[in-house]
Parts: sequence; structure tokens; C-alpha cells
Amino acid sequence: QVQLVETGGGLVQAGGSLRLSCAASGLTLLNYAMGWFRQAPGKEREFVAAINWDGSNTKYADSVKGRFTISRDNAKNTLYLQMINLKPDDTAVYYCARAQYFAGASDSESRHDYWGQGTQVTVSS
Repeated sequence: QVQLVETGGGLVQAGGSLRLSCAASGLTLLNYAMGWFRQAPGKEREFVAAINWDGSNTKYADSVKGRFTISRDNAKNTLYLQMINLKPDDTAVYYCARAQYFAGASDSESRHDYWGQGTQVTVSS
């Protein structure tokens, strides 16, 4: 079964930290860029962070720069998102996604073809 599974979400107070993981099964992440996106209630899904296939290039939304770090472990077929200094505005369902082959780190949803089911992150004030 081909799937991406996000874990690590939860409820945290403002200023707290969480680390999200995205484990792949039935598909490889090697040679593919990956991305994190999020969707808050009543809002459209938005880009959070992206990383190229070997981790040498990353991109971030302005709203998370300096607070979130995307990384990957290709040997474990896993993507991560370390989040610190969380704010109530970070409350959303977070999704990981695999980019299309040969696509670099991208903030475009249309360049990602496999998506996880999402994990809820709730930041209380």
C-alpha cells in the first residue's frame, strides 16, 4: 500500500515545540523533493516548507522562517518538521507531500503528487 503517514501532532501551549514526522511506505522518498503544507479551519491549504532530495536546499513560508526546520533521513524514508516557538496561528492540519520526479523544493501544491492524511497541530494561547 502506497502511503505517507504523518505523526507527532498534538496540543501544545504557545511558545512550545513539536516535531512532526512523515513516514513513507510503498514508495521511496529518495531522489524526490518533499514538502509540508497546512490547512487551518476555514482557510485554504498553504505552503509551509520544502526540501530537495538530498537536503541541500530548503524553502520556508515567511510566517515560519526561523521557527520551523524541515529535514529528512533518506535511509529511514522519513521527512521531519521541527517546530519551535509555536503560535496560535500555527494551528492547522499539517500534511506532508512528495514532489513530482525531477521537481526541486517547491511551494506549489500542483508539483506534489502524493499526500499524507494529515496530523492536527493545535496551539493554545
